[in-house]
Amino acid sequence: MTSGLMNGGSSVSPTKISLRLQYYVLLAGVGAVLVVACLKYMPAAAAVAAAGYGSWPGAQGSGLAVATRAGEAAASERTNGGRSPVVIFNFGDSNSDTGGMAAANGMNIALPEGRTFFRRPTGRLTDGRLVIDFICESLSTPYLSPYLKALGSDFSNGVNFAIGGSTATPGGSPFSLDVQLHQFLYFRTRSFELINKGQRTPIDGEGFRNAIYAMDIGQNDLSAYLHLPYDEVVAKIPLVVAHIKFGIETLYAHGARKFWIHGTGALGCLPQKLSIPRDDDSDLDGNGCLKKYNNVAKLFNERLAEACNQLRQRMADAAIVFTDMFAIKYDLVANHTKYGIERPLMACCGNGGPPYNYNHFKMCMSGEMQLCDMDARFISWDGVHLTEVANSIVASKLLTGDYSKPRIKIASLVNSTTPHDG
Repeated sequence: MTSGLMNGGSSVSPTKISLRLQYYVLLAGVGAVLVVACLKYMPAAAAVAAAGYGSWPGAQGSGLAVATRAGEAAASERTNGGRSPVVIFNFGDSNSDTGGMAAANGMNIALPEGRTFFRRPTGRLTDGRLVIDFICESLSTPYLSPYLKALGSDFSNGVNFAIGGSTATPGGSPFSLDVQLHQFLYFRTRSFELINKGQRTPIDGEGFRNAIYAMDIGQNDLSAYLHLPYDEVVAKIPLVVAHIKFGIETLYAHGARKFWIHGTGALGCLPQKLSIPRDDDSDLDGNGCLKKYNNVAKLFNERLAEACNQLRQRMADAAIVFTDMFAIKYDLVANHTKYGIERPLMACCGNGGPPYNYNHFKMCMSGEMQLCDMDARFISWDGVHLTEVANSIVASKLLTGDYSKPRIKIASLVNSTTPHDG
């Protein structure tokens, strides 16, 4: 298999840039990807067809106050038939954003985003489905609609509050975790107001109580600190974890009892990180990934797993499941040949060609992007986010429950009425 890059341009050799500039380049990465994906880059129909990535036969074109629970018991009794048996409320960043950032900023994201499965851009920062999409499929429930999507949303099976670029730390991004929690509380409070008036809502009281509350956030917080010395990055981790822990506590205080929490992935294997100029390769491990960055990710996951365990002891009537995404995602790189992947550290959509096909100034969706073939198997889509192929592999492992603490499957949470020990 070849890398299959097309629309090639000349490769630009990276020049030395200061650590401070690296920091701002990394912090602005997700935002820059979205900005260059605006309408002005939307290919004309003929150009899309010629490029080979857009035309298929049959394609379809403050603090968090605990709200009063007065009247909720009565409201939940006024349930109607036909409710979705699965309800998921998801909080996170671009790893699980199904179109929230695009909706929030009014961005017309263009192909090749969404080229494989949906055959059109959906606001997901990948070529197809995300892990959260595969989770929904496994539970036989529709894909989650973004909270901010004005048209075409269906909240009967839950809401996706995840927004690309979001942080767990308040103020670190426009839609940090605290903001997403406020959005959920508004949605919940308004739902009960309508229920108490005898009106039908997408989700009833029973739906809120039995819902799965999923979180996948923290990667952007860590990325913002990775320019610092290792010890200083490590010192930042407890605060990031504390905000996620507080988010779980807040949801618990409002009736949530089933939590599905993701750790972060192998940050040191991302083409975006690997393309940062370095003096030598002494920090690379046997698979070509940056050891410092991966050690930060592993430590973050350890601390988050500990926090979940602490909460599990305190919240005896709740199921709190932590999933180690690092182990799953690092396995993609370490055993890439098993999955038919030839270049595990190279972005499918980017600029510069091998070894990483990532240029901080000419990223995916820019006018000079170099794009892999449709049938090529890559782990990284744009240097930061995974391809649908990679997401499908990650999801298949996640769904076994083998990487979770306690070791259970997410499907078992749907009809569960008692917490799981572990």
